[in-house]
Amino acid sequence: MESLLPSHTALVVRTLIKTNPEERKRVLQSVDYNIFAFPAALVTCDFLSDSGTSAMTDIQWAAMLRGDESYGRNTGYYCLLDAFRDIFERGESRKLLYRDVLAGTIDSQFIQNNFLESHEGGFVNGGTYQLTRPNFFILPQGRCAEALLFSNMMEVLRMSRPEKESRPVIISNGFFDTTGANASAAGFELKTLSQPGLRKYFPDELIGKENHFKGNLDIDQTKRFLVGNSDNVALLLVTITNNYAAAQPVSMENIRQAAELAKCFGIPIFFDACRFAENAKFIKDFEQGYADHSISRIIQEMFSYVDGFTISLKKDAVANIGGVVCFRDGGRFAQVYSGFDAHIGLRMKEKQILTYGNDSYGALSGRDLMAASVGLYEGTKEAFLSSRIGQVQRMAQRLRENGIPMLLPPGGHAIYLDMVAFFSGCHREPHDFASVGFTVKLLEDYGIRAFESGPFAWEFDKKTIAERETIPDLVRFAMPRNAMSFEHINYTITAITRLYKDRDSIPNMCISRGAHLRLRHFSCGLIPIYPATAASSPSGTKRSIDDQLDACRCGSHYARGLRDGEQCYQQARDAASLPKIQAR
Repeated sequence: MESLLPSHTALVVRTLIKTNPEERKRVLQSVDYNIFAFPAALVTCDFLSDSGTSAMTDIQWAAMLRGDESYGRNTGYYCLLDAFRDIFERGESRKLLYRDVLAGTIDSQFIQNNFLESHEGGFVNGGTYQLTRPNFFILPQGRCAEALLFSNMMEVLRMSRPEKESRPVIISNGFFDTTGANASAAGFELKTLSQPGLRKYFPDELIGKENHFKGNLDIDQTKRFLVGNSDNVALLLVTITNNYAAAQPVSMENIRQAAELAKCFGIPIFFDACRFAENAKFIKDFEQGYADHSISRIIQEMFSYVDGFTISLKKDAVANIGGVVCFRDGGRFAQVYSGFDAHIGLRMKEKQILTYGNDSYGALSGRDLMAASVGLYEGTKEAFLSSRIGQVQRMAQRLRENGIPMLLPPGGHAIYLDMVAFFSGCHREPHDFASVGFTVKLLEDYGIRAFESGPFAWEFDKKTIAERETIPDLVRFAMPRNAMSFEHINYTITAITRLYKDRDSIPNMCISRGAHLRLRHFSCGLIPIYPATAASSPSGTKRSIDDQLDACRCGSHYARGLRDGEQCYQQARDAASLPKIQAR
């Protein structure tokens, strides 16, 4: 019953704009069928992302009124620093300094004794130590934190190993798309070593009762790789929860083993900690020995094993903007990457100021800093986490009752449809991008937006044969925090079920422009290719749908090679204009 207990009431609502399929079809055509470019105001249920889409709590809104927009060392800066110490270091011994700020009871003595206190050795140095050995960096969002981290790591590596031609490696249980793109752009080679068994059968009746921690790092594979390559491994990155592996959690035992492995080989270990609170709740609910632990105590233990972490405050901090990268003062990361005339923190601070602004705001307003500071506490409340994860679990149960294939057990923040099973018997190939066609059809017919996390987003056509075998074919429905009612969910379940029953009519998709772009799903154009039973060419000869899809793919490859917007677009459209293809 715990997951059924309401955790909040709605104080403010937004009226939706009514649209119909014909209107949405015209809009989709105008944005080249790119769902990221579709106006949010015309979406009925938006499951595109849970990042920055949360409805903040009343306490967060109250905190924003205490936002201090001073250029140097605004009050929100100190609140955020101490919130990080409370959440990730102090466990059950939190100070909750933000409460005094909200109450307006702080004075000069309070500021000197708390905000300016000198301390060292953790993720957040205080007082003069944050000036001489900075280790906490505020950024606009998580990917900025990744870019700051990876670019500075690479600068140091190039100075320390000028003779090495091979690219240094980052090992992970799963790179999210922007994380992998930032690491690759910095010059790193990516090694994804996820625990096998993601699509392994899981009984419907065990949803909410068991969890096998399918997001774990494959410890054996990682050890085998490190034995022969440890001198070329720059970082071990554990993503919690594993957004690459359908939001599956990582067990405390797996985190502990990964940390021991990193220590054994002298490699720094970091978290991609975007959904740390959800991961902690899974550990409490499903890992032996943690049922009686508080969420705050579990988080404290999780982070005791790592040298640092990046985090988007737009997820489990229930904020609409913000990110942080921080590392343990004097830890393995600081030791490995300092030297060469500068402490790694000073390098990062210099680039932070050069790129994003003063280190005490990192391109965020003081209001944003206050909202994120309070959001860290709001997002780690057990009642909130039970309600949030329970909402996802109930959606999964309803979908399974309707026979919809999906990865089980459901993760913390999203439902992932298994599109290989969804299109079983429909003769769809990975390069047909039929899962994107599903998201287009869902948006056109029902006004529901979801995200393809499969061959299109993970760039199947650019990968080697070995790499292609590791690419999942999923569609993600990410649940915004505090925003969706069961009305939204029931409507979405009905829409998915109807499309599943009529899945033969779902179009494949052809890339019309931008196939070569990094993170192309944000920018490229597409054309839907609707199946048809028979048609004749102008000469009277019939052509198979496979022939026509091949022609469209040729147009797409031509577009990628030419890399010239208008000509690419027209060439792909010409290639798609074949008798049996109804390009709409």
